Amino acid sequence: MARPSSRYPTELELEILKVLWRDGPAPVRDVRDALAGFRDLAYTSVMTIMNIMTRKGYLTRTKQGGRYVYSTKISEKSISRKMLGDLVDRVFDGSAVAVMLNLLETADVDEAELKQLREMIERKIREESK
Repeated sequence: MARPSSRYPTELELEILKVLWRDGPAPVRDVRDALAGFRDLAYTSVMTIMNIMTRKGYLTRTKQGGRYVYSTKISEKSISRKMLGDLVDRVFDGSAVAVMLNLLETADVDEAELKQLREMIERKIREESK
């Protein structure tokens, strides 16, 4: 029985998207080489996944000099918002505050990051009071 399709990129698809978001359009070989540091995958495996991602609408491809060059069709911001929103809804019953409190309690947050969070909270307060 086939596995049901995911609403979001799989772990490997997300890794491929991250390579393309970081490096820009690339052929399969370049993506495979970028993944080689932490994923030992055959060229044909990466090619198969990238073709599936094209069918899913995550990537587009154009022929350049006898090979396909793949580009992302979805933005990092868009997919991260969707995936985070889903997590907030499913795990934290839609509470952004619960997520933030959980992160502050469980993650290592340094002083610079805390300063960024304070500044963002203060900015949000100013925007809401207008």
